[in-house]
Amino acid sequence: MTMQFSLTEEQQELAKTVRAVILRRLSSTSLRDAFASQAGYDEVLWKALCGQVGVTALSVPENMGGLGFTSFETHIVLEELGRTLTPSPLLSSGVLGVQALLYGADAQEQARLLPELAEGAREAALCWADEHGRWRTDGSSVIGRDQDGSWYLDGVSTLVLGSSESTTLLVVASTSDGAALFEADPASDGVTLESVRGVDPTMRFGTVRFDGAAARRLGGFGDRLADLHAAASTAITALQVGGAQAALDRTVAHLSERVQFGRPLASFQALKHRCADMLVAVETARSISWAAAWAAAESTPDMRRQSAIAASWCSEAFSAVAREMVQMHGGIAITWEHDAHLYFKRAHSTAQLLGAPHEHRRLLGAGVR
Repeated sequence: MTMQFSLTEEQQELAKTVRAVILRRLSSTSLRDAFASQAGYDEVLWKALCGQVGVTALSVPENMGGLGFTSFETHIVLEELGRTLTPSPLLSSGVLGVQALLYGADAQEQARLLPELAEGAREAALCWADEHGRWRTDGSSVIGRDQDGSWYLDGVSTLVLGSSESTTLLVVASTSDGAALFEADPASDGVTLESVRGVDPTMRFGTVRFDGAAARRLGGFGDRLADLHAAASTAITALQVGGAQAALDRTVAHLSERVQFGRPLASFQALKHRCADMLVAVETARSISWAAAWAAAESTPDMRRQSAIAASWCSEAFSAVAREMVQMHGGIAITWEHDAHLYFKRAHSTAQLLGAPHEHRRLLGAGVR
């Protein structure tokens, strides 16, 4: 199948619908109210996105309660969420959780868990990063122990997205026969959750400690754990592209409205050149991100390589655009009331999540395919 670098009418309508739902809700509930709430996101908006749009069901197969599209459609939704920095469980549950099950769970376990995830009735958090904050494609620092047919987990998982709100913990653990996926109850004995405050207030992380916690083995990854990492890294680039586009749009609007020396700032040639560089960064990032998303959706042989290219490029592009946004807004950009600092924080937090740019370039240098 050939990649088309444009959205279909159906995909364009999906983006418009998601944008309309978000903007309608933002008129009554601010971004700051959402991430400062107990859940960490706007629960009314989340229910609308799940119920009216079906954002969590897009990449779930129809025979498992989903809509039967692909992860590319979820990518489109994430890009729209990235525009407004909208906090939601889509990345943690609808992407990391769903993809972990699709890559690492047996068919019967997928059939048991995916319908509730697709409906939004269950929220999952993926415990994968080790105690050093690294997502290892050879396993995890959490160890699965088999004792007479019953499985137990020991170890620490850090940077767990949405851990405090999740009803199900999906755990990547190392076992004697390779990396495996487990299910654990966050309220069970031997499981300790600790909230971690990150630089980006729109994304909540946690540390999960397992001390002989009972767990259910869902399946093994085989050699596909690296594919899960590629799919997750690609999903992050959607948030980055959406954020970069919004940062560019807001900067252009500010320069058009702000007047100095009797002229709009947008009329100064030096600022025009800087905005042109921002536009180039956004458009190239979107093309590269879509290419990686298509590769992940189609499970092409080069999906890991495409993901590494996109994760490296989009991270640095968003950071550069966010930096220019702050510079060209002036002093107002570093006030709490303005959103510029939130885009700056989102850019730098996502640039480290699932691997910094230099780590992805190291994969490319090693000949990842």
